[in-house]
Amino acid sequence: MSLLQVLYKKNLIVSFLFVTLFSGATFSFGQEADSTVSKVENKESYLNHTSKGFILKTEDGKYEMQIAARLQLRFALPDDQDPLTFADFRNQDQRVFKINRARLKVGGHAYQPWIKYYFEYELSRSLLLDYRVMIEKWPWLKFKAGQWKVEFTRERFISSGEQQMVDRSLLNRKFTLDRQQGVEVYGNLDGGGIANFNYWAAVLTGMGRGATQNDDSKMMYFGRFQWNFLGREVPFSGGDLKISQKPLGLIAIAAVTNTSPYTRFSTSGGGNLSGFEGTNDAQYTVKQYQVETAFNYKGFSWASEFHRKNIYDNFDEISTDLGGFYVMAGYFPSQILNFWPKPLEIASRYAVISPDLNIESNKQRELALAFNWFFAEHKSKLTTELTRFTFEDKELPQDNELRFRLQLDISF
Repeated sequence: MSLLQVLYKKNLIVSFLFVTLFSGATFSFGQEADSTVSKVENKESYLNHTSKGFILKTEDGKYEMQIAARLQLRFALPDDQDPLTFADFRNQDQRVFKINRARLKVGGHAYQPWIKYYFEYELSRSLLLDYRVMIEKWPWLKFKAGQWKVEFTRERFISSGEQQMVDRSLLNRKFTLDRQQGVEVYGNLDGGGIANFNYWAAVLTGMGRGATQNDDSKMMYFGRFQWNFLGREVPFSGGDLKISQKPLGLIAIAAVTNTSPYTRFSTSGGGNLSGFEGTNDAQYTVKQYQVETAFNYKGFSWASEFHRKNIYDNFDEISTDLGGFYVMAGYFPSQILNFWPKPLEIASRYAVISPDLNIESNKQRELALAFNWFFAEHKSKLTTELTRFTFEDKELPQDNELRFRLQLDISF
């Protein structure tokens, strides 16, 4: 059975997108080498390629489709997964080589340039990740509906293909909202100078990716407020690849509340953290917030997040508080060292998690060092990373692990 047939059975939309891409490419290559223009329904259209992928659009600009693919190859030892319990330090002894991600991305606009759409599909796992429609006519007032990664944390919202490290920190598993379905209003309020702000406010089902309905009448409510205190927005992308000649900085705060059977979310959907095994409807009320900073200037980049999360078990009437933070910095030493290759960035991250703030000695720590060689910025890069994990438990001795990972990320 061909890949196209499998995807057709899994998702009709994805099959349609493949047919569209194949047809568009065939149409383009059928022309002379120096001409990609021909008539389609009495409108001029052409196929081109940019950093957004292959672009098919009409001459009047009312319709545009961007089609891109991304492949992520990863080698890791002794294992690729972050240790979650004390036992994980003892049991991991593997060599891993895998296709970590294989994505098909389709976006663009229809009818008007400000009516936008986006789909993202994970080919290796047959998962429809994103599908959303955005109305973005005014910078200060935009609307979104569908399924997407909620903008709760910068680390999670940045694409996995535009991270500075091989993957996200230990905090991601415990604090991310990941993908949710719902509606959102957002925008940028630019009053000039330091009076530059972004905001996001959303009502979501709170059941994770792929959920078609809520478990009760209580929705997930999310809000984020961001101050761009230097008058310019910091891109949702890791590192300062553009070597900003003017400094960019932000301070943001985000909060969310939700009642559901889940205490964590991931690409797979809703799930539960260790110690929260109940799966009843509306069993857990989760309230969490985070404070975030980011800064870019002349090849130097900084990012940090500080998290607090409360989980209340409505059945057993037990309250648990979690906390954590990370700080991360990167730099292109070629800015001050003539012998250092310009495409080579060095980056480091330190993260700490407290699974229960009432137990001071229970902590997990992560210290990572990475080198990125950018062939075509984030579209094509090679990353090598060395990470040391430390695990502490009040009833167990301290243990640690050293992990090495090498990753090639390419988009086209």
